[in-house]
Amino acid sequence: MFGKILGIDGNTIRVMNTSKKAEISIINVHVVFLGDVVKYVGVVKNITEDYIDINLIGEIKNNVFTAGIIKKPNANSTCRVIAKQELETILGGQDYTKRENLLIGNSEIYDNFKVTVKEDNFFVSHFAIVGNTGSGKSCGMARLLQNLFFLNDRVVPKNAHFVIFDAFNDYSTAFAPMNNHPSLSFKNLKCDFDNDFADNVKIPAYFLDVDDLAILLDVSDPSLIPAIANTLRITYIFKSDDSNARKYQNSIIASSLLDILSSGKSSTQIRDQIIAVLTKFNTPDLNLDTIISQPGYDRTLRQCLLIDNQGKINAINLVVDFVAGFVNKDLDNVEIQRDFVYTLDDLYNALEFSLINEGILSANVLFDKLNSLKVRLRAIMNSDLKKVFEFDRVITKDEFVREFFKKGEKQSQIVGVNFGNLDDRTVKMLTKILSKIFFQFTVSLEDRTTFPIHIIIEEAHRYVQDDSDVKVLGYNIFERITKEGRKYGIFLGIITQRPTELSSTVLSQCGNFIAFKMYYLDDIEVVTSLSTSVTEELKEKLKLLHPGMALCFGNSFSIPLVVQFDLPDPMPVSTNVAITNLWY
Repeated sequence: MFGKILGIDGNTIRVMNTSKKAEISIINVHVVFLGDVVKYVGVVKNITEDYIDINLIGEIKNNVFTAGIIKKPNANSTCRVIAKQELETILGGQDYTKRENLLIGNSEIYDNFKVTVKEDNFFVSHFAIVGNTGSGKSCGMARLLQNLFFLNDRVVPKNAHFVIFDAFNDYSTAFAPMNNHPSLSFKNLKCDFDNDFADNVKIPAYFLDVDDLAILLDVSDPSLIPAIANTLRITYIFKSDDSNARKYQNSIIASSLLDILSSGKSSTQIRDQIIAVLTKFNTPDLNLDTIISQPGYDRTLRQCLLIDNQGKINAINLVVDFVAGFVNKDLDNVEIQRDFVYTLDDLYNALEFSLINEGILSANVLFDKLNSLKVRLRAIMNSDLKKVFEFDRVITKDEFVREFFKKGEKQSQIVGVNFGNLDDRTVKMLTKILSKIFFQFTVSLEDRTTFPIHIIIEEAHRYVQDDSDVKVLGYNIFERITKEGRKYGIFLGIITQRPTELSSTVLSQCGNFIAFKMYYLDDIEVVTSLSTSVTEELKEKLKLLHPGMALCFGNSFSIPLVVQFDLPDPMPVSTNVAITNLWY
């Protein structure tokens, strides 16, 4: 069929069709031009009775395929259909029971030929799975991980750690068989706090730092960050049993009382505000019943606040001198040990005191802003979300992460986090906080990359966005993971139907893409523009893909390949509803 070369135009070679038959079955079939050292690989793009047009796509040298053409075959080169061994350099090894060959799916062009990738190439990069609703994204993700863990005679990656943020509990059925394996387990966390037997998501409140609280309270104004930092500092001071904590407590209460005493307000206001502060925030040394001694008699601090018939606090100077004795500026640089438990209630109380400590008793704009934080925190405390942060024992972040990936005594290689009916803002916040804990854990490891973690986020366009985090915190945790995570062994996988709504930074850092059918031109363009090897022809093909069929490209794929994924077994629960069965 393939005769002599008739002409070369750029990367297109026209050869004589010796069979004189326009056999369209060879369209898109790979062919090889033989050189002295290098084999030039092309794809049949057009055929007539007289000639065949072939687009060159790469070279095979020493049994390794490299995309792109540096030289062209000479005019005397012979052409033939690619051999099986040569095809494996492009589509991957066919023995997918081997650890290094991760099964992706079936070749669109070659019957009974699989597409595989090197595990190291795929899972040491961030990846994106995109496509319209019903195109096969969740089934594709489920099948990919099932291929990794379930295939017969395959060594299982028992030290893998995948966490899937699963908004709709799609994957609970797909990975349940892992629990029947002696070395594997699937753990399904929920937010079902009405069920005493549910394995629910739990995050110790005392893990929350300034950035976490800003995310929790939906802060969009960076000027509030110092007040949040002060709230945490106050929480540490009032909850700690550290030897310096009592001195700290006395000092900050005294400072606030002095602010009230010197505020210039009426005696009644000063008395009422001091009583309000000391009723809620006090120590054995400094409270309303503390004795203030002077020659001749003793009085409690409460008694010293009595107002005479002239409307004055007669003992105000005595109170000022007494309170001032507790102020200790030398404590500002002393670290308080944080090996203790505190709750959202403690944070709420500290926020109230922070309002006082920030001098907001004279109402101003800052007061309104800080008070809105208090309202938001109170709303959380009055909801089921509070139960997420109820954790009654001291645990380190290292211990927390290691326990997170355990189910009883077994290691859990996949943990599904199902947020149930929580609203988008709450799910986004919890996903960020947990992802940050995982990131901090991997960064803190003395031996880098010894505990790899893959975070997979379903419906990622709802949570992985260009939001206000960079303005408020100076970074977005998902962007930080995609930019820095690889060297620490933490990777991000995003699954979305609207890539245009994703953080552009996150999408640009993905090394592998699995693109199912997409209609919207903007979505197609934003994804395919990240690879120079995706042609206009392939872009058009994306609009016509069948369900379960995807265009795969990126670091792991020698060239962009259209792959038919096998259906998962068992299936996730994200499959389309059988509407007519229900109707009739």
